[in-house]
Amino acid sequence: MIQFEEELAKFKPSKEIDEVESTLRGQTVTDMTDILAEILEEKEKNSKV
Repeated sequence: MIQFEEELAKFKPSKEIDEVESTLRGQTVTDMTDILAEILEEKEKNSKV
């Protein structure tokens, strides 16, 4: 049977993951909420014209 506490104690994050995390934190990431907000703003702007 797996001893979760022992396995967690052995865990060491990989360097690649740390590098990716630091790269992503420095960038603005557009998600679906941002895209939908832009679409709604554009639709409202076009409907006022």
